[in-house]
Amino acid sequence: MRLEVNRRRWLTLLIILGVLTFQAFFVGLWATFAPESWYNSFPGLGMRWVRGDGPYNHHLAADVGAFFLALGAITAVALWYRDSVLARAAGLGWLVFGVPHFIYHLLHPADGVTGFGLVLNVLATLAIPLLGLACILVAPRERYPVPEPAPLHVKFPRRRPPASR
Repeated sequence: MRLEVNRRRWLTLLIILGVLTFQAFFVGLWATFAPESWYNSFPGLGMRWVRGDGPYNHHLAADVGAFFLALGAITAVALWYRDSVLARAAGLGWLVFGVPHFIYHLLHPADGVTGFGLVLNVLATLAIPLLGLACILVAPRERYPVPEPAPLHVKFPRRRPPASR
């Protein structure tokens, strides 16, 4: 029996995994390797969502970056191998992180973030758990067909019979 591959679901899943991977590496690299810049400037474009939430802490900012890199790595592996089980696991990670993160930002807007910036902040933090949930729900039942490796054949040279004298 051959399973029919749902191409739309796979395409949707790969796009979601790509968005999450890009976002994770963008935030992760910035916060890990330039934590003070990330603290003062995230998300960029003149908006500052982190700085208004408390004093700078190098350790905390770098840890946030490392966390995003780790989750990005798991998501990138799911994208690379195109595996629905890995995609669901990555989605679960984003969902588990994203729900409390969203609730925090919804209930504790950063000082100085108002109007349009506040709306963008809420939508951006809501997108994380929604995309994680989408990974879980959209991932097709079938796993990406990974071909079996070819059998390994080892040939040893034949022994020659001793020459008769």
